[in-house]
Amino acid sequence: MLVYVHVPFCRRKCRYCSFHSEVMPTAGSGWKLRRYTDALFLEIAAWGDRLGRQQVSSVFFGGGTPSLLPARTIGHILDRIHRTFNLDDPKAEVTMEANPESLHTRLLAREYLRAGVNRISLGVQSLDDSMLELLGRTHRAREAVAAFTSIRSAGCANISMDVIWGLPGQSVKAWLTQLTEILRLSPDHLSCYNLTLEEGTPMSADCEHGVTLLPPERDQAAMFVQGAELLEEAGFMQYEISNFARMGFQCRHNLGYWEGEDYLGFGPSATSTVSGRRWTNSSSHAAWERQITAGKLPSTIETLDPATRVLELIMLRLRTARGMRVKAYRELTGRNFFKDHQKLIHALHKNGLIRIRDGYLRLTRNGMLVSDSILAALFDASRDKLAAAPETA
Repeated sequence: MLVYVHVPFCRRKCRYCSFHSEVMPTAGSGWKLRRYTDALFLEIAAWGDRLGRQQVSSVFFGGGTPSLLPARTIGHILDRIHRTFNLDDPKAEVTMEANPESLHTRLLAREYLRAGVNRISLGVQSLDDSMLELLGRTHRAREAVAAFTSIRSAGCANISMDVIWGLPGQSVKAWLTQLTEILRLSPDHLSCYNLTLEEGTPMSADCEHGVTLLPPERDQAAMFVQGAELLEEAGFMQYEISNFARMGFQCRHNLGYWEGEDYLGFGPSATSTVSGRRWTNSSSHAAWERQITAGKLPSTIETLDPATRVLELIMLRLRTARGMRVKAYRELTGRNFFKDHQKLIHALHKNGLIRIRDGYLRLTRNGMLVSDSILAALFDASRDKLAAAPETA
């Protein structure tokens, strides 16, 4: 089982971000952290009572900005998870997301490593100060480089960096130059995300009103393809649409999620899927805290029906470089995937957007570029087929 801990605090809300978080003041925030961790411990205990001593292979602290929690608090949370579930595997992956301005010294990084963190995902986003300002980030490029150097010198052997491409005003050359600068730091893993305009965010409003303009689609396509080629030449394997890693450094937590493992989420807005059932905590911090303190678990728990499970199989597996095991479709539906999608599969293959090998169907790099359209077409066709009676063997 995978465990996710949502830490809902930030120094400032980024202009592109729609994740649940609240601004934590630099002073007088101790009471807020204490109330959060008290509720978190109650939630962990409650699910431990319900689920029993499950084997945990990965813990991921996301946010928000988990590095705003003191290292000793991260250690206490890990200890509570360890005592409630089974986190005894020495190879268990423990990831903490961090921002450069909140994890900027070797001493501080070392404290988190001693607390039990063994993988740090650094939210760099850009090494261009003008782009960082546009994104609403609170750090500058030199601080990101300094933070990475401090984390590495503290002894962290598994560092990931988050970066965003397709930013307003960004050229293909600027993106490739930035990737080259990042590679000089020798990270172990890179998450390269295309800027997504989330409804209700300031960045989305700016683009909607023409205040800023995204690069043309042709340039964004070149950023994706040429960026991936540059990373592969540097020894990084693309194992998911947005994720690249040196051999042996794929994020096991995310791989587990894409491959359909059970995951248990703690904290406001966190989602869980365990044994075919799914629930999501309240996105209101106060409501989540009241519910947990009152000893109540989420009242709305959805049982995933076969149609939902097969659509998620398609969506999640086709994000990965390995692709979808075609037999898994028949195991869930009783139907033949190739017969159900014959015309679409033929068109996609003819246009070089998919490859089929050893029982797996995967998107090519050009296919990944238009993955949203491909998945939408597969979803529509699958819904129609699933409404029909299963095939007989």
